[in-house]
Amino acid sequence: MNNKTGISSKTAIWTALGAGAFLIAKSAYRELTKYDLRGKIVLVTGGSRGLGLAIARELASKGAKIAICARNGRQLENAKIELEETGVEVLTVQADVSIQAEVEALMKQVINHFGRLDVLINNAGIIQVGPENVMEVEDYQTAMDNNLWAALYSIKAAVPGFIRQGEGRIVNICSIGGKIAVPHLLPYSVSKFALVGLSEGLSAELKKDNIHVTTVIPNLMLTGSPRNVSVRGDHEAEYAWFKVADSTPLISQKADKAAKQIVKAIEHGDNELVLTQLGKVMVAVQGLMPEAVTSVMQIANRFLPKSTDSEVTKKGYESESDASNGPVAVNSDRVALEYNEL
Repeated sequence: MNNKTGISSKTAIWTALGAGAFLIAKSAYRELTKYDLRGKIVLVTGGSRGLGLAIARELASKGAKIAICARNGRQLENAKIELEETGVEVLTVQADVSIQAEVEALMKQVINHFGRLDVLINNAGIIQVGPENVMEVEDYQTAMDNNLWAALYSIKAAVPGFIRQGEGRIVNICSIGGKIAVPHLLPYSVSKFALVGLSEGLSAELKKDNIHVTTVIPNLMLTGSPRNVSVRGDHEAEYAWFKVADSTPLISQKADKAAKQIVKAIEHGDNELVLTQLGKVMVAVQGLMPEAVTSVMQIANRFLPKSTDSEVTKKGYESESDASNGPVAVNSDRVALEYNEL
């Protein structure tokens, strides 16, 4: 018995040592093969505010040359001034990436200015909040235009250049809503599910061309962005629950930390990045017990605002009430200026 125990102990020790050596070697290999972003040309769509701006800031700290695009010219100029103060070269282009011709023109401007593109980050997108009964087919089309087709247009415009260069990197900012359908965010979830599928499929197909595609799965992001979402139904109640959720630490996450994780994933060419531990648990449970997750979402839906017949769309900042200005929700307002959401 003692001899067997000794053998078992030695086996356990050697197994532990082997596992430790493997992890050390893996970590060392990742550092040795890390993609150097210094001097690289990176395009961030929707880079003037929110998570996109946080990513641009992190890229600037790495010495990348940055192109950002957005619809709002004022926010673009604010972002450019801030980023240029770090000493990096910045190109801003006012464009609507849901329009293919504007994306193609954007890509030409980036190439003409910098001579090439090394990394494409598809971050631009929209969120519509409200119950399904007030969402029209056009709302789904708008979500798909901004959250799926915009990314595909950018990818189609960038990939030929990546192939000619012999390498490239694409990052698609998806959502936990692209893994689990969330009530009262249905057009958003549908479009993000599609983006996840596109991103995962491209990762498989483009690797042979030395193009790394990273699928990023964030939770809600604490940037003050709720004020810019589109709201349908009971506007005040819908906006209140969404803003509170976006401001709740367990559900929402800090954009600066997320940006660091995303840039690190670019450096290592990771296939997928689920940003939070909660997100990882949710994705795992969805994979193992999809029936249970759907049941939980059905229960959650009962606690969301009652449906109305109102099909009027308002912005978040037009839907404020006492409920959306409570002690938790004010966290969103507090960071809105920091992330250029005003």
